[in-house]
Formats: sequence, structure tokens, C-alpha cells
Amino acid sequence: MNLASVRLVTADVDSLVAFYSILTGITAIRHAPDFAEVHFPGGAVLAISSERLVKQFNAGAAIAASNRSAIVELQLDTSDEVDATYTRLGSTVDTAMPPSTMPWGNRSMLLRDPDGNLVNIFARPKAA
Repeated sequence: MNLASVRLVTADVDSLVAFYSILTGITAIRHAPDFAEVHFPGGAVLAISSERLVKQFNAGAAIAASNRSAIVELQLDTSDEVDATYTRLGSTVDTAMPPSTMPWGNRSMLLRDPDGNLVNIFARPKAA
């Protein structure tokens, strides 16, 4: 079994596609007006779907902007890249936690996407 993707359900596909494209520098593939995918190097996929599609095909199984338990995690190569991303984004994003060094050594920051989903941008410490 392989993990195919993680999907975010939203009432505003365009807003989430724009957020993740700006954040990652990756252009999303729009398969339909209500569905897009961001393909990362290495094969990971972040899918973005409209709530309308879920209501139509999955009887409302997911509700947009209601998550309070999952965190989208995006790994960078160095802690300097975490800080540079924070500086680049500036006040254009909702920052839940500015760049900080975690007790286990990761350099991490927490953002909220337009639907309020947490996004952890982090880098692991380099081995000595």
C-alpha cells in the first residue's frame, strides 16, 4: 500500500491553490475547477478539493475549514531556509508560531492556510 495523497477540502479552491503555490513555489495542476494537486519532488501530493464535490460524491463526509487535529508538514533542507521562508512570506500569511528551535532540534514555524489548517514548515538539524 502506498500513500497517494493528502486532500484538503475547502469552500475556496482558488484561495488554497494560490496559498500553497506561493508557499511552495510549485504550480498546482488543475484537473477540474473544483480539484487541484500540488506534486512535490519525491512523489508526495497535496490534493485540494471543493466541499461541493465532497457533498456531491461523498455525502458530506468532510467539512471545509473544520480541522483542528491534522498538520500539513513541509520539510526544507536547512534551518536558514525556514527563516528565509518566514521573511519572504512576511505579513501575507497568518503565523501561528514564528521560526523556533524545538527541543528535539528541528527549526520550525507554524502557519495557517486560508482555511485555518496548520502548516508546519521545518528543517531537521544537520548531523554533526
